[in-house]
Amino acid sequence: MCGIVGLYLKNPELEPRLGELFCPMLAEMTERGPDSAGIAIYRDDGQYTSKMTVYSSDPDFDWDGLAAEVGRDLGTPVTADRVSTHAILRSDASTRDLRAWLQDHYPNIRAMSAGGALEIYKEVGLPVDVMEQFGIGAMNGTHAIGHTRMATESAVTTEGAHPFNTGDDLCLVHNGSLSNHHRLREWLRRHAGMTFQTENDSEVAAAYLTWRLREGDSLSQALEAGLKDLDGFYTFAVGTREGFSVVRDPIACKHAIMAETDDWVAIATEYRALARLPGVDAARVWEPKPATVYSWGRA
Repeated sequence: MCGIVGLYLKNPELEPRLGELFCPMLAEMTERGPDSAGIAIYRDDGQYTSKMTVYSSDPDFDWDGLAAEVGRDLGTPVTADRVSTHAILRSDASTRDLRAWLQDHYPNIRAMSAGGALEIYKEVGLPVDVMEQFGIGAMNGTHAIGHTRMATESAVTTEGAHPFNTGDDLCLVHNGSLSNHHRLREWLRRHAGMTFQTENDSEVAAAYLTWRLREGDSLSQALEAGLKDLDGFYTFAVGTREGFSVVRDPIACKHAIMAETDDWVAIATEYRALARLPGVDAARVWEPKPATVYSWGRA
């Protein structure tokens, strides 16, 4: 099970309505994944070069105090905007330095995402409740990817929810399962220096893509390599700062449907998640082919 959705806006005039258009899509996937839900939103703030979404299980955690402390230590201003159990840290410091500082000083704080445009919000609970908790419906942006989880790998926790981010502005959501993730996880730890926050197989897939991108692959090349190295049944939707990509394994037994107009392109596990998008009646609708990478973006 699990449900995935993605919406990329080709028409900039729709960007103020991203959350409004996206929320009904994710809500339609509730029965495919009632355990937890997560949303990746891409939007440029323009004030700082980097931002990091962070999470604490303590609802009263002092984010302003943490921002002041890390800003002092790194020698550059850091701001913190609380969004329910999450906060967005913004700074001109590198995301690598922010991650390292958090690991050294606050190891219980989880970095949900890092980059220049990406924000990830995820929690245990029904998708409609998670979206309301973070105010997703009022958010603007260029594109969004979401996931409703029915856990088959690892525990039902906030950290175990999708999307997973393992490199700047890259995120992955996954419907399916990987059979070789334990072996691949150890290889990525030992030979690629990757670190993991969960035991989830989807985090391994995200880390694999991050490693391939560091080696010089384009995202399409990384996903094509993954068709050989990632063993299992899956549909992936992968977000980057410029757009998103979709790929299904060579058997393609996990559902996926796509639709495209002049204004947007979208993916979902089931068509009903696309049915409320404006102009969908005239959209080109198709089922993604097995072992084929589909990509959209401004780059």
